[in-house]
Amino acid sequence: MTEDLIHVEVAAALPERQVLIGLGVPAGTTLAEAVERSAIARQLPGFEIDPERMGIFGRKRPPSTPLRDGDRVEIYRPLTADPKEVRRQLAELEKSRRKRR
Repeated sequence: MTEDLIHVEVAAALPERQVLIGLGVPAGTTLAEAVERSAIARQLPGFEIDPERMGIFGRKRPPSTPLRDGDRVEIYRPLTADPKEVRRQLAELEKSRRKRR
């Protein structure tokens, strides 16, 4: 009896490099299992794979999420800046520009 395979991609990126790996995995494979099977860590030395920073098509998902055919698993890097703080700083900059006009 043959196992049903689904096709997924596993993606991760550094600022200067992106890696995308296509895989055929058994139906029922989880997000974490696909990352492990992809061996993507070997292609990105020093890249930290945190199970809490993974998702599917741009939406954060738990590592135990079962995958569907065609899913793209994404491994996210830690944020280098707090988005709220960046928006606050930009708003202050814009406010000071308007005062100078």
